[in-house]
Amino acid sequence: MDVLVVQSKVRDEVKKNKANMAGDFCEALSKNVADMVDRAIRRAKANGRKTVRAADL
Repeated sequence: MDVLVVQSKVRDEVKKNKANMAGDFCEALSKNVADMVDRAIRRAKANGRKTVRAADL
């Protein structure tokens, strides 16, 4: 599976909020992002579009 999130950016956001990040967090986050993208694509296609929009999330 391809990683869909930038680990350094996620880590920076976590640290900015004075928290720590486990090593497996970005992998799980990336899987969730991939699932969201897949659902948005299915919704766009179900509505007869090839373009995925923010509303599809």
